[in-house]
Amino acid sequence: MHFHILTLFPEMVLNGLGTSITGRAMANNLLSVEAVNIRDYANNKHNRVDDYPYGGGAGMLMQAEPVYGAYRSVEDSIQERTGKEGRTRVVYLSPQGGTFSQSMAEEFAKEEDLILLCGHYEGIDERVLEEIVTDYVSIGDYVLTGGELPAMVIVDAVSRLIPGVLHNDTSAEFESFQDNLLEYPHYTRPEIWHDKQVPPILLSGHHANVEKWRREQSILRTWQRRPDLLDKAELTEKEKKNLQNIIEHDRM
Repeated sequence: MHFHILTLFPEMVLNGLGTSITGRAMANNLLSVEAVNIRDYANNKHNRVDDYPYGGGAGMLMQAEPVYGAYRSVEDSIQERTGKEGRTRVVYLSPQGGTFSQSMAEEFAKEEDLILLCGHYEGIDERVLEEIVTDYVSIGDYVLTGGELPAMVIVDAVSRLIPGVLHNDTSAEFESFQDNLLEYPHYTRPEIWHDKQVPPILLSGHHANVEKWRREQSILRTWQRRPDLLDKAELTEKEKKNLQNIIEHDRM
C-alpha cells in the first residue's frame, strides 16, 4: 500500500513513521510513505502558502493553489505508475470530520493508494477542499496544531491490517474493537509479580477453556470501559444472560 501525505512538515511524519513496525514494513517494501512538501508548490520566492482570510477574522489560511499543486503531483504520479484513471481517495484531517475508527481503518486498508492532507493555521481554502477531498476524518473531539499527528495515527492503524506487516498475521484479528469488543487482558512472565498471580486458566494448557475465558474477559472489559460498544457487538443469548447477571450482581 502507498501512503501519500501532503504536509508542511515532511520530516515530522517521515521520522515518526520510519521507526518500529511501520519503519520495518517500509524497509521490507510492504508499504511506502511519501511526504510531499506543500511549500514546494507555492508560487512565490519565499514559499509562502498562507494568507489572510476574506471577511476578516483571526489567524491565517492555507491557500488553495499550493495544496492543489501538491495533490496534482501525487495524482499524476499514481496514474503514471498504475495506468488507472479516476481520482485517488483523499483524506483531510479535520476536527469537523467523522471520528476515525477500526472499521474506517479496515476500509482504508483496501485502497492501493491513500492521500492524507494535513492542514495548518486556521485551515485550508474551502475551494480546494471541495475539489479534491473525498473523506473528512477526525481522530477525536479536540483541536491540534496541524494534521500531521492524525495522519500518522491513520497510517499506523491501517498499516497493521496490511498482510505481513505484523510478525503474527493473526494478531490484528484479536485486538480491541474487533467485533466491537475490547481486547482481553494479557500476561507474561514472571508467573507472580508484586504478589499478583497470573490467572490459573492461562497456565492450564487447555486451549478451549483459555479461549472461552478470553471471550468472557473481553465482554466484561467492554462493559466496564466502553459499554457503548456493546450495542453493536454480536453476543450469544448465553453471553447476554451472563453479562446481565454480572450487571445485576454489581448493582446489589
